[in-house]
Amino acid sequence: MIPAGCSQHTKETKPVIQDITESVYASGIVKSKNQYQVYSTVNGVIRNIPVQEGDTVKKDEALIYIQNEASLLNAQNAKLAKSYNDLKANESRIREALAAIDLAFIKMRNDSLLFQRQKNLWLQDIGSKVELEQREISYRNSQTSYRIAQLNYTDLQRQLKYTAQQSVNNLKISTSQAGDYIIRARQDGTVYKIFKEPGEYANTVSPLAIIGDTRDFIVELKVDEYDIVRLQKGQPVYISMDSYKGKVFEGRVSAIEPLMNEDSRSFTVDAVFTTAPPALYPNLSVEANIVIRKRDRALTIPRSYLSTDSTVMLASGEHRKVQVGVMDYQQVEILKGLTEEEAIQKP
Repeated sequence: MIPAGCSQHTKETKPVIQDITESVYASGIVKSKNQYQVYSTVNGVIRNIPVQEGDTVKKDEALIYIQNEASLLNAQNAKLAKSYNDLKANESRIREALAAIDLAFIKMRNDSLLFQRQKNLWLQDIGSKVELEQREISYRNSQTSYRIAQLNYTDLQRQLKYTAQQSVNNLKISTSQAGDYIIRARQDGTVYKIFKEPGEYANTVSPLAIIGDTRDFIVELKVDEYDIVRLQKGQPVYISMDSYKGKVFEGRVSAIEPLMNEDSRSFTVDAVFTTAPPALYPNLSVEANIVIRKRDRALTIPRSYLSTDSTVMLASGEHRKVQVGVMDYQQVEILKGLTEEEAIQKP
């Protein structure tokens, strides 16, 4: 900047009092808030897509159906197995086991009475020893049969409970697997893009659709690694877009992604609008200036008049050290070493 009255031939100028802002340049795109790509967790042929681009969807609403006949059959088989192995469905087997215990107990009690009676007769020298031994053997066998009936009942209960729980788990697994073939919205939003059509093949690698918030948008910016250390949340952002030529919209830094993209050597910085355009759409290109520092009524000189980062040349040819402050692309603030009346020349 060369004030009026300064010679263009000597390329001299004097410091000027003005506002100066230091900012970081960034470019990026507009994204719907919470925008995400929809992926399938299974491979298969797309059977039906009940939504269209531009539709508003609710959380858990079905977006895409993938053919899953085998999975549905497995789920049906698991449901049948659960019904067959349900404890209530096996009450007859439990009743049979309980009846077997009762019969074994009655027989054991009867054999015990017969054995005791034969034993009493033997003490009275009535009957033979063979008869006594046979009664004892029958009683012992009845005891064993009774204990076996009890064990069988316990084992049956354990087996039925295990089988019933296993059937429930298998049904849950089969139902979950069948549910994988129905791709649902994970949040309320708008369907901005659908990449596939019915009959095409879906896999777990390629996105099937893009969904995002209907009204809330953010600006996703790419910032060079050399500038990232100067950024922090809350800093003002001035945003311009080709869709709104000649207009500048205000925003602020809302998030700074801590991991650098190794390919582009840049960081992702999100900004939200504080004064937003009347209409926004995902993937609109933007350019932005993130304000690092701002100084009102600062003593400034053109940056081209600095011979080094901290030296100026006076009109007399003398080199002088100065202390600089805020810089933009054209001007630099002088904190010490120069007054408003001293002329300097371009080195």
